[in-house]
Amino acid sequence: MKRTRLKRRGGLGRIAEQLVWLANGLAESSSRIEDCYWERQLGHTLDEQLADNEEEALNAALDHLYSAEPRAYDELADFIESRAECAAGAFAEHDVVLIAAPILAWSRYRIPASVVPSAVLANLRVHLQAHVLATGARLALADFLFSPDHLPQGYCATAEFAKMLGTAAVDNLDLRIDTEGMPETAQFLSDTRYLLAAVAVPRGEAIFRWQEKDGSRDAAREQWRVQGGACLAPLLPGCAVDLVLPEPYFAASRSADKDSRPYSVRASVAYLGTALETPAANLRAVIAPFWDRNLEEYRVGFTVRNSDQVVHGVVWPLLGAEDDSTDSAAQIEAVLRESGLNDIVHLDHQFPLEYCDDCGAPMYPSPEGETVHAEMPQEQMEQMPRHLH
Repeated sequence: MKRTRLKRRGGLGRIAEQLVWLANGLAESSSRIEDCYWERQLGHTLDEQLADNEEEALNAALDHLYSAEPRAYDELADFIESRAECAAGAFAEHDVVLIAAPILAWSRYRIPASVVPSAVLANLRVHLQAHVLATGARLALADFLFSPDHLPQGYCATAEFAKMLGTAAVDNLDLRIDTEGMPETAQFLSDTRYLLAAVAVPRGEAIFRWQEKDGSRDAAREQWRVQGGACLAPLLPGCAVDLVLPEPYFAASRSADKDSRPYSVRASVAYLGTALETPAANLRAVIAPFWDRNLEEYRVGFTVRNSDQVVHGVVWPLLGAEDDSTDSAAQIEAVLRESGLNDIVHLDHQFPLEYCDDCGAPMYPSPEGETVHAEMPQEQMEQMPRHLH
């Protein structure tokens, strides 16, 4: 039964207050032996709250620590993620972890989110076990390519999914996903799809190939891109794809978010070159910062050279600890130049975080210093995805 949360001082409930106390204790610890004590207490408490679906208490504790105690926030966030993706309280004899293998894709057509046939699952299993996982690791693959809209929502849902898929991994069996009732996937020019799996090993054993003496992350990444890409590409017809290294769920999601930013810029340049039948050198990009209370993201408006009409746009969100001191604009410019653009305009005044009132699309910067709706020329409109990253 879900516990009743008693409100205490500062607006925190009893559970959130306990989590804050434990996280502060771990952050202030001055020895490894004290670390172990706080980690045991925090891990046990989190396992209970994840099982009891106390999502609100977890978020309340994180929100409180985010501004009050940054070190304790980092400790608690790491612990919540690790306990959730490992369904840590559910397995007595095995270490289990939910992993994600993100796939970056772009297309002028709809990017599928679809069931993975059993023959493809079998091939993916071979390549994951050969190149990504440690010898003898047991594996369960979910038979669906998830869009971001389909992923578990929140820590408690992630823990429940990890438990379900982890149970299959202990038996070395794949898992059929019931797709009935799944939300419809929005259509974007570039987007991410996720192959989800769980890995099980005897407690304390290596999970990944790079934990073994003759393995490395770089080798695993390259082999997975080649071998895994050959398996997955037929599931994404009409798409250009790039694979991100499979890792534990939350780390892989962050890697996908980071890698998707330059990928979406390159995809936009390639798309415009095809749709407008013009070389990249004939395009212009306008880079500008967009603010709410703080700097939230950069947006890039694309025009054809010598025209002020913004035909396309892309969003570059700030991630993690990035802020207005991070030189994101220079990173964006470097990607644009690598993609063949030479005409790049920087606008440095603060634009409001505006969206179109009618369709919800972001407003993009124009060469004249205004925010406008991106509109392709009429003859290309029918071939363009409705929404664009």
